[in-house]
Amino acid sequence: MVVGSPREDVARDQAVRETLEDYTLRFAPRSYRRWKPGVVATTALGGIAYLADFSIGAGIGLSYGTLNALVAILVAALIIFVTGVPLAYYGARYNIDLDLITRGAGFGYYGSVLTSVIFGSFTFIFFATEGAIMAQGLHVGLGVPLWLGYLITTLVVVPLVIYGMKALSKLQVWTTPLWLLLMVGPIGYLVVVDPSSVSDWLAFAGEEGGGLNAASVMLGAGVALSLMAQIGEQIDYLRFMPPRTEANKRSWWLSTLVAGPGWVVFGAIKQATGAFLAFFIMGVAGAAATEPVQQFLGVYELFLPAWLAIPLAVVLVVLSQVKINVTNAYSGSLTWTNSFTRITKHYPGRIVFVLANLAVALILMEADMFAFLNSVLSFYANCAIAWVCTVAADIMINKFVLKLSPKEPEFRRGMLHAVNPVGVTAFLTSAIVSIAMYFGAFGEAVAPYSPIAAVVIAVVLTPVMAIATRGRFALRRTDDGIPEPRFDVDGTPVATIYTCDYCSQEFERPDVLASAEPGKIICSLCVTTDKTGALVLPAS
Repeated sequence: MVVGSPREDVARDQAVRETLEDYTLRFAPRSYRRWKPGVVATTALGGIAYLADFSIGAGIGLSYGTLNALVAILVAALIIFVTGVPLAYYGARYNIDLDLITRGAGFGYYGSVLTSVIFGSFTFIFFATEGAIMAQGLHVGLGVPLWLGYLITTLVVVPLVIYGMKALSKLQVWTTPLWLLLMVGPIGYLVVVDPSSVSDWLAFAGEEGGGLNAASVMLGAGVALSLMAQIGEQIDYLRFMPPRTEANKRSWWLSTLVAGPGWVVFGAIKQATGAFLAFFIMGVAGAAATEPVQQFLGVYELFLPAWLAIPLAVVLVVLSQVKINVTNAYSGSLTWTNSFTRITKHYPGRIVFVLANLAVALILMEADMFAFLNSVLSFYANCAIAWVCTVAADIMINKFVLKLSPKEPEFRRGMLHAVNPVGVTAFLTSAIVSIAMYFGAFGEAVAPYSPIAAVVIAVVLTPVMAIATRGRFALRRTDDGIPEPRFDVDGTPVATIYTCDYCSQEFERPDVLASAEPGKIICSLCVTTDKTGALVLPAS
């Protein structure tokens, strides 16, 4: 019999207890998923309240002109939506986050650590971006020094993000109506009272001048495509969707599509609006026209006295940034905890990585990352595209067309190979080649097309690698040692309760498997933290 040391047993019990609130590293059980589809969707969409879209759209519009900006935003939105559909479906249908999806979609148990780093980086880059915007609002409205504003924006989310989905769902649902009123109201007013501003904006040629230009479109799309990893944060909420049934299937699908890939529709509208607002105020605000607080302040001052316009602009900025940064901190803590636990076989507690993620974001803010935001996002976009497109291609092509990868997702240690060359090769090739292209390795003429190259390479190479390996690396085992299937005939995760023989907690069927010790059941977390590997089933 394999027995852990007293210290290991205590650590394992602590890990199990802490993950039962947010289900870090594991399947979200039906017993916990008591929210209706609409509530889950509202919570997920609350996370896209961020104002970075306005800055991104402003930067693209001022640089390349309105026509190029709008086409760039549309191209990026179409790519993000198409690749986001299969990921959102798997998250909502099988109740697992994007890292767990990635493991069984071409990367393997340890191979997906690569993409966890990409996603974790996304969360602190965007936390820093949104925190900087909030600090700008505090500076404009209350005179708070930027360095202190950065610190305030970091610390304010800590108590909100500690408690996981229950607290976040309440925050997002309660604050959304006020956020919509403050954002949509003034923009609608501007369009009604000054309709000529829209036609003037549409004719704006940008700093570089000229008409529609493919290179400008691709450069703009590259910046917008950096947001592709946002689907990971959407899935962190979508995994709590209730089972799809005949009674709720319409609302289930609507909620999954709107709150999953549908986030980019709202994002694209915000980017276009940011380009419009920056054009509207650029004569007054100058370089600050890309700052959302200045954009909304400029509109508010059209119909409100300064003593009211400034506080409302600050409230909008603060509310928006809190709504998104609790999501950034929450998702970041999940992905870093996930990676660390798999590599070290030790669960340090999610709060450790909440604080670590916030510390990195604070450093980026103090270093004034906002000043070179578009450059950072353009480079980062290639990594995010390579990851998401590889996973989407594995699901859509390898699983459903070629049938070289199992349709039912797998994420448990022992059931997967350590590394699956299919996804890892496609991802690394796509990322490396597109980044090299971005930095001019293949000539300046093709450099703007690096995002499209990342998409094409990932989508093509993923099925090519699956065919070349004949799907041999998709699963290490096909039998997890428990007679009952994990999914019923409709593909819904089975809710039968099993007791883990190592932590004595109860788990639903998809979250357990047989231990290497005969006759024993082990949960996914206990097998993850097994330092010796003695409890892991042998390959078959």
